[in-house]
Amino acid sequence: MKIKLTDINPEAEAKLPPNEKDGSLIGVNYADLIIKPMNVELEDGRKVTCKRKGLKIAFSVDDQSGEALIRRIENGPDPKNILRCALQDAAREVGVVLTVDEQAIYLES
Repeated sequence: MKIKLTDINPEAEAKLPPNEKDGSLIGVNYADLIIKPMNVELEDGRKVTCKRKGLKIAFSVDDQSGEALIRRIENGPDPKNILRCALQDAAREVGVVLTVDEQAIYLES
């Protein structure tokens, strides 16, 4: 079953380097705008949360949680790809699949 978690914030593109200075080289300002709206409650009552702390992404669905590192060297240099890979790795630990496209983020369980 594929569920739409959130739309991609159109203002997030403006936070990508070189538009906005980002010393991290991983687009943390972009990542924060993408991650924050992912904290939702699904129609079936499950709670989805996603947080970034430093280079770590913590993703959970109800009581199952997973973590992943944001890896610039392996998945870079594009900040969009770096974040997408980290989100998918964290979701894989939970046992779900996250699909990230240009307009939205989807959860498949």
